[in-house]
Amino acid sequence: MSDGKGPQVTIKSTDPIGKSLSFVLWNCDLALANALRRIMIAEVPTMAIDLVDIENNSSVLVDEMLAHRLGLIPLISSNTKDITYTRDCNCEEYCENCSVVLNLNVRCDSDRNRDVTARDLVSSNPNVTPYFANEDDPGVVICKLRKGQELRMRCIAKKGTAKEHAKWSPVAAVGFEYDPHNRLRHTTYWVETDALKEWPVGPNGDDEHEIPVDPNEPFDYNAKPNRFYFVVEGTGVLDPKEIVEKALLIIHAKVVHTMQFLQKMKW
Repeated sequence: MSDGKGPQVTIKSTDPIGKSLSFVLWNCDLALANALRRIMIAEVPTMAIDLVDIENNSSVLVDEMLAHRLGLIPLISSNTKDITYTRDCNCEEYCENCSVVLNLNVRCDSDRNRDVTARDLVSSNPNVTPYFANEDDPGVVICKLRKGQELRMRCIAKKGTAKEHAKWSPVAAVGFEYDPHNRLRHTTYWVETDALKEWPVGPNGDDEHEIPVDPNEPFDYNAKPNRFYFVVEGTGVLDPKEIVEKALLIIHAKVVHTMQFLQKMKW
């Protein structure tokens, strides 16, 4: 992407713990940039708990609430290419080719309440485990147990995308901006007194300091955006750079599929 003939990318910053990435995409049109944004949110595959086989639950939370909380725990998903979608697998319900089993067996025997967290999940696959920011991260709290209460269950993690359920989304948010000075008039600002004070130019506008801004310049109806600012905030299941790379591969696959389909059509 550095030959100058196609889309160009400039990395602005990365988060020290690898959960966010800021970059600029330019020399392309709005359709491509927005497609990249939507695919990062909804079509990059990850792993998430999808089935929960509860053997014993004596906590105050009902089974359905526990299953929902377990499904939202972020799981490391770097090796999804080695895991088959359940719909493409020949097994009856789940197997080691299309799923990963995480066991949760916890009992509180002390007088103090016990926090059940993601660290209590024991995975059958070392490559698919709950995400922790660091060694001191206690993990997501699933529930609390009092003395004598117990949880014993099997959690089945499967491969999926956020188009099916938000728990499979690899991102918490994708910031997306173009035309920070609003030359294209795509945004209507509500102004009481002073527009410059009420709507100050953000950091992305400061990056375009080489482009002079004239508040009285005539409006160009034919102008199109060609510079797009992204901030990808991951949940930890994938590195943000990997999320962008996988989204680009998905876009490429969609274009190839469309071209093959058009070539087979008889006009």
